[in-house]
Amino acid sequence: MKARDAMYIGGQWRPAVGQDTIAVVNPADEQVIGHVPAGTAEDVDTAVRAARDAFADWAATPPAERAAKIAELRDVLVARKDEIAATVTAEMGAPLGFSQMVHAGVPILVAGSYAELAATYSFEEKVGNSTVLLEPVGVVGAITPWNYPLHQIVAKVAPALAAGCTVVLKPAEDTPLTAQLFAEAVDEAGIPAGVFNLVTGLGPVAGQALAEHEGVDLVSFTGSTAVGKQIGATAGAAVKRVALELGGKSANVILPSADLAKAVSVGIANVMGNSGQTCSAWTRMLVHEDQYDEAVAIASSAVAKYTVGDRVGPLVNAKQQARVRGYIEKGVEEGARVVAGGPEAPLDKGYYVAPTVFADVTPDMTIAQEEIFGPVVSILKYADEADALRIANGTVYGLAGAVWAADEAEAVAFARRMDTGQVDINGGRFNPLAPFGGYKQSGVGRELGAHGLSEYLQTKSLQF
Repeated sequence: MKARDAMYIGGQWRPAVGQDTIAVVNPADEQVIGHVPAGTAEDVDTAVRAARDAFADWAATPPAERAAKIAELRDVLVARKDEIAATVTAEMGAPLGFSQMVHAGVPILVAGSYAELAATYSFEEKVGNSTVLLEPVGVVGAITPWNYPLHQIVAKVAPALAAGCTVVLKPAEDTPLTAQLFAEAVDEAGIPAGVFNLVTGLGPVAGQALAEHEGVDLVSFTGSTAVGKQIGATAGAAVKRVALELGGKSANVILPSADLAKAVSVGIANVMGNSGQTCSAWTRMLVHEDQYDEAVAIASSAVAKYTVGDRVGPLVNAKQQARVRGYIEKGVEEGARVVAGGPEAPLDKGYYVAPTVFADVTPDMTIAQEEIFGPVVSILKYADEADALRIANGTVYGLAGAVWAADEAEAVAFARRMDTGQVDINGGRFNPLAPFGGYKQSGVGRELGAHGLSEYLQTKSLQF
């Protein structure tokens, strides 16, 4: 696989200003599969200017026409679904079946949802003697991560386009090939020149230049909390809008009345998907002390089904592999008990980490407080519901979570007290129309559905 040696700016594929490139590595076999340009601040400036030039016409385009273009984009993604899945598998390592279902399938659903929403959304309303207008913010700087490369692109670009904004995208340097496929799809869908622009590059160079650029009106970033804080500070200094989707340490709370076997097994599956590289993964499993030993046994048996290289792919790069293995070693050092997996590399080649389950984890341990971002589950015990709530809310994060109980009302009552942005009740299904985002240090703002669209709108009132 050889990547296009150019960036998509102003409706054209253009060479970068400099000659530096970024190697794209297949994490399953550690082989280079392509190179992309390492964009500079000058490249970012060119892209932002193209987006600024295109903004007025795109903002003035009737919402129904914008919706039609997003629908065409969705149709192109559908036609190229297999190619997208294969590309994601090659550059970030997800098993092909998971890539087809999630990495290619979910963005198509999200794009379709915004095609429908853009056509029906009310961009103005009457409030007494005023007409309130919802207008596009302007030029959006979108900075996306590698763990769900296409989903995160679509979750930002589709609502921005629906709102009437124009976009400059800086994708993660580990997964730029998927971003290039998306740019090709934008071009094929006939979205006007400059409405969407792609600059590949390193975060500290191209990403920082995009966040700092005076021509960018809103920065939408998904990634680590540490980088999100930096972007928030940069945007704050310029009084610039931000949307930040950051880290998580989500609790999977299994109340005593729940179906223990189902709750534990689904909880293990939730973390093992995408090799644990999911910000909303339920990485802390909370079980009543009377059911604890049984839950640990169920978890140990359930995780054995997730074979490395088959159902669990590699981590995205060597740095991430070392980071996750370091956390596992830290867990052992602090007294947690490994009941499955461990820090040893399971294969000689590839950035794999063994699916790992810890027991005897206490809330103050590092592995119970910090985001690991790998296939690692920590099982904690609680004495009663008040104790469970204290543990569930006892981190700086608040992105997602789960509650299980025989009585749905009991689960909902507990979920209402959780300091987190999204809670699945008894294994509730993913909903592309529901808002996604976090409390506390898990971020600012929401993605998906109407709430995601509103992030890209600003309000004007006319008095009569």
